[in-house]
Amino acid sequence: MNRHTTFGSPYLLGFEHLERLLERTARSAGDSYPPYNIEALSDGGIRITLAVAGFSKDELSVTEEDRQLVVRGKQTEAEGKTFLHRGIAARQFLRSFVLADGIEVSTAALENGLLKVDLVRKEIHPSVRTVEIKTGDVS
Repeated sequence: MNRHTTFGSPYLLGFEHLERLLERTARSAGDSYPPYNIEALSDGGIRITLAVAGFSKDELSVTEEDRQLVVRGKQTEAEGKTFLHRGIAARQFLRSFVLADGIEVSTAALENGLLKVDLVRKEIHPSVRTVEIKTGDVS
């Protein structure tokens, strides 16, 4: 069965991962918590700053999974407390960012309710490789 896809051109071989990447990005486009900034650094890197007020270091995790930066937060409910008003909910979140080839997470730091995640761009060197042409049975 043939599927018509965005990258269905016979000249785009091996780009199925880009289609999956676009699908992942579209699924997470509606997420708005926690708010974040993305800035370019003077050294060519990228910094993502997430507003995670109320989260401790132990309640946050930063991982690289399948070319994605994934930031998770899970607050624990305070036991034994009786609230007269509850305006600050203990909540959890998952925020993901798709990383291009050559982008890696270098550091993550929590300060004053802001989680700063720095990304670096590895230098990619173009290469040329000559492929030997064989004759006869190539199986």
